Order: sequence, then C-alpha cells, then structure tokens
Amino acid sequence: MFLKELSEARGVSSREHEVRDLIREYITPHVDEVFNDSLGNLYGVKGKDKPGPKVMLAAHMDEVGLMITTIEKNGLLRFQPVGGIDPRVLVSKPVYIGKDKVVGVIGAKAIHLQRPEERTQVLGFDDLYIDIGAVDDDSAKKLVKPGDVATFATSFGEMGDLVVGKAFDDRAGCTALVELTKLEFNCPVYFVFTVQEEVGLRGAGPAAYRVGPDVCLVLEGTTASDVAGTDEEGYSTTVGAGPAVSVMDRSVIAHPKVVGRLFRLAEEHGVPIQNKRTITGGTDAGAISLSREGVPTAPIAVPCRYIHSPVTVMSKSDLEHMIKLVELFVHDIADKGVDFE
Repeated sequence: MFLKELSEARGVSSREHEVRDLIREYITPHVDEVFNDSLGNLYGVKGKDKPGPKVMLAAHMDEVGLMITTIEKNGLLRFQPVGGIDPRVLVSKPVYIGKDKVVGVIGAKAIHLQRPEERTQVLGFDDLYIDIGAVDDDSAKKLVKPGDVATFATSFGEMGDLVVGKAFDDRAGCTALVELTKLEFNCPVYFVFTVQEEVGLRGAGPAAYRVGPDVCLVLEGTTASDVAGTDEEGYSTTVGAGPAVSVMDRSVIAHPKVVGRLFRLAEEHGVPIQNKRTITGGTDAGAISLSREGVPTAPIAVPCRYIHSPVTVMSKSDLEHMIKLVELFVHDIADKGVDFE
C-alpha cells in the first residue's frame, strides 16, 4: 500500500523533498506533465487541452514535527514544534533527526526527581529535550545542528480495516490523490501536492494562483473524536463512517454548492459520507478559495484519531470511499459543468 511508504517518509514543513520524490516517481507514468514550483509544490496534469472546467485536487505533503533550536553543554537538544503539536504526547517518543536520521528520544525530568507540585503540571516544550546519546555539545554538534528537523520514528501497521502510522494528515490525502491520477477524466485535472500547510497554508495560495482552477477539492486527514471520554454528540467525525466534509472551519466556509454536490453524489451512488461537526483547525481550502477572483472550494477528509501526534489511526475503507467520491465529483463536473455562481 502506497500509504505505508508515504506515512514512513519524512516531510516536516519546508522539508517535503523525500515525500515529493516518492510521489513524483509514482505519478509520472499516469499524468501528461509533472513539474515543481519554486516553493516546492508538485503538480501533475491530465487533459490540459480538453474542454470543460479546470478542476484542481489538492493535498499537502508536509507533516508536523520538531525543529532543533539549541544544543546544551551536556549534549541534550532543545526544540520547538513545527505546526500544532500537544507537548503532552511527546515524552519518551523516539525521533529521527536531520538528513542522516540521527536517532533520538524525547525526554523530561524523571518523575522520581520532580517536586510534588511539578507532578501536577503539564509539561511544556521548555521542559522537554531530545537525547541522542551525546556526552557534550561538541559530540552532539558532530551529528546535528540548530535548524535540523525531527520526525517521529513511527512504523506503519494494520489492524483489520484500521491502519496505524504517522502523518496521515495528510498522507491519506496524498495517497488518495496519487490513486486518482490513474483515472481518466473528460476535463482538465490538476493534481497538486502542496507544501507548508501545517505552518500557515503557505504553498496552496501560490499553487492555486498558478493553476487558476474553476473548482477545487482539498483532500485531507481530519480530527476524529470517537474515543473514550467523548459524548457521541460531541464527535467531530467518526472513523469508519465515511469521508467527512467540512462546511466551515477557521480558514474557510466551504462553497455550499460544492458541498451540496458532494452529498448528492454520495447519496445517489451509496457512498458513506459525514459532516465534520466541529469548526476547529484549517486547511488549504482557505488559501485556495481566495486565489485570483475566488475559487469554489470544499475540504473532504479521512477521519483520523490522535491527529498531530506520533501515532494516528484511520480506516482504509474511509480512504477508499473518499477516492470514489472525488472520482464521481470530477466526472460530474466534466458532464454538467460548475454552475456555482
């Protein structure tokens, strides 16, 4: 499964080259044209000269991670997050640092050494460090330097229909986009793999400006809250209940007619679908929708438990249903046009 390769590849924001190289190699036989831009966005184009609306399908390649900021005298590494990470999930997690994949472990003061009041406080990033086994700063500097980034050292695995791994936000969307390049459509389709989504949707706006699409779907991994301690009424999305469509989040109000068409197609073809029932977070849809004169845009996502953590859980069937629904949407656009004014 290509999802495994993408999940285990390393691509913290602004360092997406390993992921980009994998995707480029995989999609090149299936598209008419492949190119990068100066930011690092990757484009695959099919049917560029066909009549009909220009469709953009986008997924971001980058993942959250850590950046080394300081090397202490004792050889321990201080760091800050790249993207939104809860520091509570980091203690004792293994990481790979830099291009040479230097192995490290995230540590903190042992509970045996903490004062009673410290044991009731949540650890922040200033309380954490990465241990690479260096005895002092000189030996550490031979292996890493400030500015190097660290990714979680997580292996991909399967549990029936569920899979576990890192960076399903948004390697799930990238996997779906890669699979969609194998299909034929009767309109121009631009498959865009963007950079730096996790640090401010930075790649998507320039990419949308370059493509100038008539309509866009953003393929994502999104928060699932169907876990212990959360009332069902408060679920954001449910793993296994189909892809989730966001009506609104902090970056965008999805175009109502795009959302309506997705739900109509899902009902007509028996594809499970759900609404994302919270408005937290943001996606590349926010930047794409504001490009040029405006682009009718909506995000569609695979629900992921424990998102932005070292290990994420999602459903293979949700991914398959997202691919199917996007395929139906593009065919429908080719047949019936956009009609979104």
